[in-house]
Amino acid sequence: MSPITRVYAGRLSGMVVRGPDTDVIGRVRDIVIAVRPNGQTSRALGLVVEMLNKRRIFLPMLRIAEIEPQEIMLATGSVSLRAFQSRTGELTIMTDIVGSKIQVDDPELDHLHGRALEIADVELERTRTRDWVISRVAVYHEKPKFGRRPKLDVVPWTHVHGISAGGTGDPDATAEMIAQFDDMRPADIATQLYTLPAQQREQIAVELDDERLADVMQELPEDRQAELLDALDFERAADVLEEMDPDDAADLLGELPDAKAAALLEEMNPEESAPVRRLMSFSPDTVGALMTPEPLVLTPQTTVAEALAFARDPELPTSLSSMVFVVRPPTATPTGKYLGCVHLQRLLREPPGSLIGGCLDPDLPPLYADDDQETAARYFATYNLVCGPVLDPDKHLLGAVAVDDLLDHMLPDDWRERGLRPDPEQGGGRPLLRPGPQASR
Repeated sequence: MSPITRVYAGRLSGMVVRGPDTDVIGRVRDIVIAVRPNGQTSRALGLVVEMLNKRRIFLPMLRIAEIEPQEIMLATGSVSLRAFQSRTGELTIMTDIVGSKIQVDDPELDHLHGRALEIADVELERTRTRDWVISRVAVYHEKPKFGRRPKLDVVPWTHVHGISAGGTGDPDATAEMIAQFDDMRPADIATQLYTLPAQQREQIAVELDDERLADVMQELPEDRQAELLDALDFERAADVLEEMDPDDAADLLGELPDAKAAALLEEMNPEESAPVRRLMSFSPDTVGALMTPEPLVLTPQTTVAEALAFARDPELPTSLSSMVFVVRPPTATPTGKYLGCVHLQRLLREPPGSLIGGCLDPDLPPLYADDDQETAARYFATYNLVCGPVLDPDKHLLGAVAVDDLLDHMLPDDWRERGLRPDPEQGGGRPLLRPGPQASR
């Protein structure tokens, strides 16, 4: 059965949610969205799921493997059990949107122009990037009357007006700013965030969802990451650390007092904290401290077509998708015996049905966890790569180091503040993003 790619929110409400092991987690009670006004692309952020114990939690949309006619299947059984709380800039479809009044300007529905229409339901569509976005809105043509079926019209989202990030009234400044961040790169959000007063910056950090905040924090120096982490409550801070890449989370925890770092590690999900603990065991100046323990790792029996499908995962960073590492089971790091690697360019030249075990590069040496940063820099310069395998002395794959992580550590500590083209005379430089208007102080 083909997975559903279009669905109305009313259909999702009440649907059973199952983990990858088919165990029931709960039922959908609402859908959280980030609304952008004037018909701009607005994403669904996640589901409000009521668990069997009646506790309501937030489940990010990227955790969903597929939506089936009768149930929703998750890609992972790891979910945050923190009670759901609505944040600034977020709305829920069933609670905030359905039943609210809007105006439309669809030229195909001119009989609706100039009228205040009530929303009956909202349609979501899955894009090629795996995001779920609002595509259409069902509105009542006439107010429903008792005993009669209401007349509905369906309006494209691009022609709907009257809903803002702050709700259906006047837009809230913080909510609108968070909504503007939706289409921006995390690095650009990080740059703009630090043009704001500290109080507003911390307020935005509190209101961003966990995944988005983790992406933004990874683009900041560790001291500023620690500053934002202090603005969060303890449980939320642990959740954000879980969403960060393990190497970035390890770097951030290394900046905190030992007692606080240990407490946060204890609060994190053990599956998420284990790779972070391993990275923190390496000396900060070694390749082991720079690597990510979650590269693209497959067995030699994987076909080229399957490997390319894994490499297309939009959640996989570009540098890591450039290389497939081939090992004996297990494929979770530390893996079984490391056999070699295959560059993405090689895969593109091979027949789809070929096995990747026959495409290995036999001459490419690995890096080792205790190699220093200069060795890694020489490695990338010598072999013209952006990603390389990191092994232990027993030839097990521990992870992969990417050239962007290496550069981040080799550049001066203040390179982000100094900007893309620093002025040596002024000690500063041109920012990566032109700052927006300064908030009033």
